[in-house]
Amino acid sequence: MTGTNTSTQLMDIATRIRGMREILGYSTGKMAEQTEVAEEIYRQYESGAVDLPFSFLHKCAKVFGVEITVLLEGHSAKLSGYTVTRRGKGLVTASEDGITIQDMAPMFRKKLATPYWVTYQYSEELQNKPIHTTTHTGQEFDLVVKGAMRIKVGDHEEVLREGDSIFYKSSTPHGMIAIDGQDCVFLSMIMASDTTDQPLYIGQSHKGKLEQNLLCNKFVNALEDENGVLQGVSFSDEETYNFAFDTVDAIARREPEKLAMVHIANDLTERRFTFKDMKDASSQSANYFKSLGIKRGDRVMLVLKRHYQFWFAVLGLHKLGAIAIPATNQLMEHDFVYRFQAADVSAVLCTADGVTADQVELAEKSANINLTKILVGGSREGWHDYNEEYKLFSRRFERAEDAPCGSDPMLMLFTSGTTGYPKMATHSYKYALGHYVTAKYWHLCERDGLHFTISETGWGKALWGKLYGQWLCEGAVFTYDFDRFDAEKILPMFKQYNITTFCAPPTMYRMLIKQDLSKYDLSSIHHATTAGEALNPEVFYQFEKATGLRIHEGFGQTEMTLGIANLYGADIKPGAMGKPVPGYGIDIVDADGNPVEDGVNGEIVIRTDPKPTCGVFLGYYRNQEATDSVWHDGMYHTGDVAWRDEDGYYWYVGRADDVIKSSGYRIGPFEIESTIMELPYVLECGVCAAPDEVRGQVVKACIVLVEGTVGTEELKKEIQNYVKQHTAPYKYPRIVEFRESLPKTISGKIIRNKL
Repeated sequence: MTGTNTSTQLMDIATRIRGMREILGYSTGKMAEQTEVAEEIYRQYESGAVDLPFSFLHKCAKVFGVEITVLLEGHSAKLSGYTVTRRGKGLVTASEDGITIQDMAPMFRKKLATPYWVTYQYSEELQNKPIHTTTHTGQEFDLVVKGAMRIKVGDHEEVLREGDSIFYKSSTPHGMIAIDGQDCVFLSMIMASDTTDQPLYIGQSHKGKLEQNLLCNKFVNALEDENGVLQGVSFSDEETYNFAFDTVDAIARREPEKLAMVHIANDLTERRFTFKDMKDASSQSANYFKSLGIKRGDRVMLVLKRHYQFWFAVLGLHKLGAIAIPATNQLMEHDFVYRFQAADVSAVLCTADGVTADQVELAEKSANINLTKILVGGSREGWHDYNEEYKLFSRRFERAEDAPCGSDPMLMLFTSGTTGYPKMATHSYKYALGHYVTAKYWHLCERDGLHFTISETGWGKALWGKLYGQWLCEGAVFTYDFDRFDAEKILPMFKQYNITTFCAPPTMYRMLIKQDLSKYDLSSIHHATTAGEALNPEVFYQFEKATGLRIHEGFGQTEMTLGIANLYGADIKPGAMGKPVPGYGIDIVDADGNPVEDGVNGEIVIRTDPKPTCGVFLGYYRNQEATDSVWHDGMYHTGDVAWRDEDGYYWYVGRADDVIKSSGYRIGPFEIESTIMELPYVLECGVCAAPDEVRGQVVKACIVLVEGTVGTEELKKEIQNYVKQHTAPYKYPRIVEFRESLPKTISGKIIRNKL
């Protein structure tokens, strides 16, 4: 190593070497032998007291079976196609006119690699022509010694100058030419074979032109290529937009009998609602709420499970201008108290099912407030009876000149609250427009299709998949108002109701693949999606094997709409979230807010200058400090860590607070969780950091086993060895615990800091 390295960097590298040695169970004597140095010298190297020669680092990496990058940087190399190393940063065969190739080791037998001294003569004729490419087996390393070249590897082009280098798979079409008016001389190392994993590409899915003749095209401008693939999106007249008036009512006027929703009650009662039904019932609800004294700007909580009345009520509130606050019926007294006080709630619509109304009354008393309480599906003293009362009001609700729209607040969503009390993300009326991309290019909703998103209405995901985007696309939504997820009841519904598109969180997919899916006809589904948490590749493969459907992952937050996804027309890399949604301003930055290079971990941000796109929240209600902490310097900071590969795909690492720092290594929990989930006896897994006096932190895995599997010490060792073999050894969990269940938020996300 050069003298420019600080003592801290040197110590970090020495610590990594020592940690890897201990993981593999090697003595210092054995490592000295393997690296061809005296044991005393080896001990000095491992202590971090002396500089480390590059040759020694290279031998260590070979012994450990890792890239040298792991020792130098504390993380594995990630880019599978190619990586460029610029001059000073350390670390093709062709036969045509103007090219001279000299084998630098012609007499060496059974070479693992062949070094060539290559000269490309400059040709003015070749400068404006496509670069001729070739392929061959193996891997190739090219280092420019003199001059400059333009090299093409696959669809990528790079300019390399003296001291720059590139490493790539030779099976990828590649070629180069000399530039800058002079010959280019470079050293080429060609490896005879390629045993590396192939890129995780799955072929393109569901290609075909999507419909364009939609009423919402007045507000949404989508730029597509000749195949219907989204290239960009912008918005028009968004400051005048109100979803209830401009989408639902507009469709109802044009096609009053068009199907809006198929609703299946918990007792399997079937109801079908047209857009005219929705227009009429929402207007009745708006008039009803107005009669109860609910006015523009009031905060109204909706705790309605998957009752069809939710759609009537939320649209009515949008017309009236009161702010809707969806909430889950899983909340208890203390949850309601916090939310009532934090949001200054004045009214609540509540399901009559279960004990939810009891909890609301207890919270009302504890918070010392007086709520307008409206019960749905029953009657109760002190409560208005929604089902009986709203029907008494007019089906007409005229849109006033100053009706709420555009940047006016429309909706409040409570965040997951994994690290404290949940915050209230406030959204404007433009939020609905942001979900156009969600439904059309991710869910692939169709005008004559039926979309099924599993989510309960208390979660933001319901707004992603059960309301705004699907109706912007003028398609119908399917809702099953179940109390408990039962795959055996749900799976037959796909055929029975001809459900065409489906979305569920990874947890639900994990439950589905445990079923014998061959017993069910799922042929009506042509597209499957997932969001809410990162998708383990093993779940992807198992679901595809069982159904032939490829799950398209997407990423977003309570504070935004779909920001990263495998959209219509994209190839899928299992395990990758996809690419940024056009026009959203997604990027990955370091701690100082500077963009990072491909392959480097950083925080996902949304660039909001000059203005945020439709779908980005207004801020946290009554919490300017929290807003400013995540929204500054022209960027909204998501707090999620990811890296971007050379093809522009984003790979999830974890929440910034979840990244594990162990013995100089930076370890993302999701990769380890995904590896452990490959084991057939693992039902759920959560990985976190555990304190360690020597290493600072170590990896801890908490595992829920499938029924019938006994957690033994032998099984722990088996899991540890499996991780060592299928990831870099330093990532293996030193602590393995078997649990009956894992701590989760109300929304079902694993709370890693409570493992």
